[in-house]
Amino acid sequence: MPGPSRPVRPLGPVAVLVVTWNSAGVLPEFLASLPAGMAGLDWRLVVADNDSADGTVDLVRSLAPDATVVRTGRNAGYAAGVNAALAAAAGWEDGFRAALVCNPDVRMSRGCAALLVDALDAPLAGGRRVGITVPLLYEEDGTRHHSLRRESRVTRALGEAVIGNRRAGRFPRWSELVTDPAAYGRATVADWATGALMALSRPCLDACGAWDESFFLYSEETEYCLRARDLGFVTRLEPAASAVHLGGDSQVSPRLWTLLTLNRVRLYGRRHGAAATTAFRAAVLLRETSRAALGRPASRAAAAALARPGALRTTPGP
Repeated sequence: MPGPSRPVRPLGPVAVLVVTWNSAGVLPEFLASLPAGMAGLDWRLVVADNDSADGTVDLVRSLAPDATVVRTGRNAGYAAGVNAALAAAAGWEDGFRAALVCNPDVRMSRGCAALLVDALDAPLAGGRRVGITVPLLYEEDGTRHHSLRRESRVTRALGEAVIGNRRAGRFPRWSELVTDPAAYGRATVADWATGALMALSRPCLDACGAWDESFFLYSEETEYCLRARDLGFVTRLEPAASAVHLGGDSQVSPRLWTLLTLNRVRLYGRRHGAAATTAFRAAVLLRETSRAALGRPASRAAAAALARPGALRTTPGP
């Protein structure tokens, strides 16, 4: 008896969606690397610019004259940029079959995008389908990045506070971070994954709708992956695809780390009750306080912000 068939893919090219903000320093290499990364696919580039002041838009128009450029007119945040780019692609006469959301500081290996797109829509148990695919991510020095994540839980926040996320990552009960090397050697389903580069199927996009713009930066990809999972579209690693990610500012910038930490707790609060959120916030505060005691300025800033009354009622921005 034949197994479940893959759905007929929507026609049209793959929409490559890039959000920029003062990205002139990384764009030339990104644009030069796109043809190899997109090899084997019909694709079009959409750049949503969040009011760059460093000539980013002129650079795109010079180096990629066929790209669609959307100017948001303000530093609107990452999710708003993705939505602006999606809206532009939605207006194409022939539509688009899938979207590739990527940071401008990502460098795909040859054929990376085709591997990600081809892995979309695969049927899984329970009527689920692969709605989001991600590649292996590497640092500039060749170190593999632990990009797969588990959904936030109080026990996982406590494990990271007491043991440390990398050590705790070996135990699913005690950490959000997936560190098991075997997980990165196979097509692993994760609750969510780092959003530096991800392919999204058209059915997943149609079902989930717009990205949540209340998250200015950080947690927007987490929220989207979890929302997609709730609707039956899972996130899965495609280990044959790989890319280099040049980012990492959140690890050293007190402002960005604070934003990441607050949004993490805000997202948890949207999916859980008040008591659970209070416990989760306390566990995250314990982690940041302990790291601050070890002399980490970013954690000191995050702990101070997290302890401030009303911190989670506002929308952190730039």
